[in-house]
Amino acid sequence: MSGQAYSIEMPQGWQSPVVIASPHSGSNYPKTFVSQSILDAKRLRSSEDAFVDLLFAAAPRLGMPLLAAKMPRAYVDLNRSSEELDPALIEGARRRGQNPRVASGLGVIPRVVSNGRAIYSGKITMQEARVRIDDYWFPYHTALQRLLDAAHTRFGEAILIDCHSMPHEAIENCSPQREKRPEIVLGDRFGAAADGSIVDEIEAAFAEAGFRVARNSPFAGAYITQTYGRPFRQQHAIQVEIDRSLYMDEANIAPNAEFEAIRARLTQALQRISGLRKDQKPMAAE
Repeated sequence: MSGQAYSIEMPQGWQSPVVIASPHSGSNYPKTFVSQSILDAKRLRSSEDAFVDLLFAAAPRLGMPLLAAKMPRAYVDLNRSSEELDPALIEGARRRGQNPRVASGLGVIPRVVSNGRAIYSGKITMQEARVRIDDYWFPYHTALQRLLDAAHTRFGEAILIDCHSMPHEAIENCSPQREKRPEIVLGDRFGAAADGSIVDEIEAAFAEAGFRVARNSPFAGAYITQTYGRPFRQQHAIQVEIDRSLYMDEANIAPNAEFEAIRARLTQALQRISGLRKDQKPMAAE
């Protein structure tokens, strides 16, 4: 099932320890899933990081692998632990302590999409949940770790850029002044997931491309950043959230007139990011 779970575009010449990934831009909605949902197709897509894989599509030609999920977040959320099972949705799932994500319906198999809208009229079976996790969650994470391991072997270090988009309304309250609201938010778990000098360089790359950048507020990074960010092992993870209103019509889930301009600016930032740790020469493969 791995071919249906994700795509990987490898650079012709792998010249950077950076791996670009997009876990929430998948848009392959199974017909059976759509038919069992009480939402229409547009509302189902409201939690999707639509077009993020396209925004960062220049990564391979800049020397960095690009990993992108194919299945949508509403179907299986790759930025959650495989054990974050929601008892309110999945038959037989047990409550495991206090987990605010699961309680709000945003476990590994989501119960709701944006604005808390329920996806289903009732529950799904544990078997169905496990099939989604086994067929799509595990293959994606296996592929991601293999890419990071390969980068570490080649360069002595691996840097994951985990790419997402955020609804504009999520940042409207960050600042009362429009000109100070962040357009990109970097999440490094408040320094726990990546070396500060790397995050400094990434922030500078986006700022140089003309974006207003903030760190860790309102998004500090979720499961992927927390799990793969291991600076003491020379494996770093930084979550990147971009304001959806910059590049898309959020209501209609379609690229807006600025899409290509935003993509060009992100490509400019990626070009600088691809140069991270270029002073370290590639290591001989074992």
